[in-house]
Amino acid sequence: MENKSILITGGTGSLGKALTKHILTQYPKIKRLVIFSRDEQKQFEMEQDFPARIFPQIRYFIGDVRDMERLERAFSDIDYVIHAAAMKHVHIAEYNPDECVKTNVGGAENVIKAALKTNVSHVVALSTDKACAPINLYGATKLTSDKLFVAANNIRGKKDVKFSVVRYGNVMGSNGSVIPFFLKRKKADNTLPITVESMTRFNISLQGGVDMVMHALQTAWGGEIFVPKIPSYRILDVAEAIGPDCEKPVVGIRPGEKIHEEMITSSDSFFTYDLGKYYAIIPQTPNWKITDFIQQFDATKVEEGFSYTSDKNSQWETIDSLRNLIKEHVDPTFEL
Repeated sequence: MENKSILITGGTGSLGKALTKHILTQYPKIKRLVIFSRDEQKQFEMEQDFPARIFPQIRYFIGDVRDMERLERAFSDIDYVIHAAAMKHVHIAEYNPDECVKTNVGGAENVIKAALKTNVSHVVALSTDKACAPINLYGATKLTSDKLFVAANNIRGKKDVKFSVVRYGNVMGSNGSVIPFFLKRKKADNTLPITVESMTRFNISLQGGVDMVMHALQTAWGGEIFVPKIPSYRILDVAEAIGPDCEKPVVGIRPGEKIHEEMITSSDSFFTYDLGKYYAIIPQTPNWKITDFIQQFDATKVEEGFSYTSDKNSQWETIDSLRNLIKEHVDPTFEL
């Protein structure tokens, strides 16, 4: 990373801020770190935590991934792009579908085009478990985005640039996620609304998400979709961990919501390899030799029909482990 320039779209989000802290701490000799987002207030607030007088490498750049001209200007002299900008709330996307498509699909296209027009050498795009066999618009737009980034490796021509994707489940403590929501509801009215009692979700910490992005930046050959091996939790266990004495009314699922999530379908199994800490779904027509990939990463092809779903996971968080994780990653003052 020495003397390299990195840009994060959606850099004022939860993961963007965690990436910023990690990069500035672990790679102090980077040339520039550009935070690209459209919310000036969030940039103002983030600048209080990462002021330029202490971190001279950092830049704050107002812009929208829908704006191609602005992206091209921002990508000037950038080496690595981490694409984290997205509309991510399922029910809001269902109500505002055209806005979701413009940001998640049109924005992805613009990031690819801007990278191809500049000297960017690697783009890592963030995906979601909801992009796997999607039933909601958000998931469908992120699946489309994944496909665009994978296919971008086929249209780069002689440009020395590669595109890869990281896909993971719910980030513990991120903006809008269930655990901060439950913590607020507990304080507000001692009521934790349960969608469906059997609901399960994957769980990853912010640092786990950061580690995945950095792994992709450092090791991807272009076209891979990286998937972490992470535990699941039951929504009832989350509620019990946070508020054992709270009311827990069952309110039903919201529009476009799944009861269980999956990150690798059985159809993906034909192109999925076990890399140890991660799985990698490789492109059906990679522009590199699969045998070389297998040898380089000691990769093992998964069995045909393999799928990776939150309800059939081999790793599970318990009520006690969730309480410890909440205290460690979400709210250090958390007490029952």
